[in-house]
Amino acid sequence: MSFSDKILRWYAENKRKLPWRSTIDPYKIWLSEVMLQQTRVAQGLPYYEKFVEAYPTVFDLAKASEEEVLKLWQGLGYYSRARNMHQTAKKVAEEFNGNFPNTYAEIVKLKGIGDYTASAIASICFDEQVPVVDGNVYRVLARYFGVDVPINSNQGIKLFKELAHKVMAKENIRDYNQGIMEFGAIQCSPKKPACLVCPLNESCKALEIGMVNKLPVKLKKTKIKVRHFNYLVVLDDFENTILEQRIGKGIWQNLYQFPLVESDNELTQKMLLKSLPDFLHGVKEISLFNEKPIVHKLSHQHLNTKFWIVNIQEIGPDGISISDLKKYPVPVLISDFIESFNF
Repeated sequence: MSFSDKILRWYAENKRKLPWRSTIDPYKIWLSEVMLQQTRVAQGLPYYEKFVEAYPTVFDLAKASEEEVLKLWQGLGYYSRARNMHQTAKKVAEEFNGNFPNTYAEIVKLKGIGDYTASAIASICFDEQVPVVDGNVYRVLARYFGVDVPINSNQGIKLFKELAHKVMAKENIRDYNQGIMEFGAIQCSPKKPACLVCPLNESCKALEIGMVNKLPVKLKKTKIKVRHFNYLVVLDDFENTILEQRIGKGIWQNLYQFPLVESDNELTQKMLLKSLPDFLHGVKEISLFNEKPIVHKLSHQHLNTKFWIVNIQEIGPDGISISDLKKYPVPVLISDFIESFNF
């Protein structure tokens, strides 16, 4: 029995019941693939269900405001995915009359869609003979063929795409591609893979040479940057506060936050008072909410965060009611603070 036949048989017997498995609607497949990038199924599933309920069609998503989309996405992370998804929905709705392109070559041209997502949509929805290569597939192929070329190197990306072509099913590519991804997630998992009952164990090179736990190989990540954030939670006598929108190309683009003072090192209250923005005049009292900085870890950054409670008499026209805070899309770091602080 061939590699692909074993994957197909395993998938038929072991696949999880997931809502996007019962459809070939490219809109819903696209939603699921975007949400599951760098996200576990358990975390992504409730977001998928919320988005399908709120935006049943690509036209509904296209008509939504970016702020609404970001609010619904809140907590899922990597917010550029949501912004790109919204832009692509507009393009598909306006330029393609709601119909997704039906070939890999055209799908991959859409904003926020790379090789993997385009391959998944083309094969699952349109039965195109293209293999998918995601993190799960990299792991399966690296172990099966005993390949120690880094999966995130240029050489590795090219090599694993070739291997994926070599072993893919010539028929039923839809189930095969979903099957090999599922196989990597469940059977050939990152830790404690079930090698003893694996249908590929007789021909798995990594198992043969004792390299299962060492493959796949990945180039070391870039150095983690440490940043110091001081959020100013401004409160006035009329139950108003201040939020500002993050702009530019940095983290959390277009999300909202409390006014921010970023520093090279941890600030004391005395140091912070010298760095207060000009609009904060007439400060009555300032106090630190968390004595120990909250360390918020992103992929390449660690944010050492302090929340400072700043009391003033009146904020003025730029203030928003505290009761409206939860209407704004904010990073999970801010959301967690809002939940924990007794406004």
